[in-house]
Amino acid sequence: MRVALVTEVFFDDPEGYQLTRMLIDAAGRGADIAVLPELPLNGWSPYSKVAKDEDAEPVGGPRQARMANAAREAGVALVGGAIVTDDDGIRHNTAIVYDPEGDVISRYRKVHLPEEEGYWETSHYEPGTEPPRVVDALPLNSGLQICSDVNRPQGFQLLAAQGAEVVFAPRATPPGTYERWRIVLRANAVMSGAYLVSVNRPRPENGAPIGGPSIAIAPDGTVLAETTEPLTIVDLERSAVHEAAGEYPGYLKRFAGLYADAWRDLSSS
Repeated sequence: MRVALVTEVFFDDPEGYQLTRMLIDAAGRGADIAVLPELPLNGWSPYSKVAKDEDAEPVGGPRQARMANAAREAGVALVGGAIVTDDDGIRHNTAIVYDPEGDVISRYRKVHLPEEEGYWETSHYEPGTEPPRVVDALPLNSGLQICSDVNRPQGFQLLAAQGAEVVFAPRATPPGTYERWRIVLRANAVMSGAYLVSVNRPRPENGAPIGGPSIAIAPDGTVLAETTEPLTIVDLERSAVHEAAGEYPGYLKRFAGLYADAWRDLSSS
């Protein structure tokens, strides 16, 4: 699978022209899928604790329609996202995968929400309540995590147990903490035995210290790309996932029942 890392945001692109041109460029370079940063069509609203109505939208809202249209026009699959309001009026930071026809094939709601200067996310949306699921409608079996989720590796382990071959993790993180993120991202790739592609927002917004590289990591922890360029292409090979599964730690058994019982005991205490 050829993946385009799109280290850019598009909140000043109300008609979707810039996004569509970027995806057409990616498709022209042979990309099967393009990956955008966290909440790519929103300005970074968690710089403040004040949540605005216009930052969110219902399922199928205008930002989602722009991403779907751009994917369809370019003929490339797309990992995007939006603040989506459910039928009960609850807002979630939602990653969305579109196929090359612009149809939604997967959604995932961010679970782990920071609450600190520049990242007042608990004031803007609620944690997701469903575990991540693998989608098999792409060239490689794929899963989703969002930003802070990578610092709690249970999601990666669940995706690996479901056969994920690549995990896409859009994010919005500060350049000053990038080295720590890099360690965690590489560790998750090695522990899950899957590729990891994490695309960052490119620059500070409203005083929030955002920026630093996007990164693509092989199942053995090798960094394939580390970039701040708006568009970077990487190739992912299924054979690398199979090789990782046969080597340490990939061949270690996953004792799902054991850990499920332990988590159940903790949740009831």
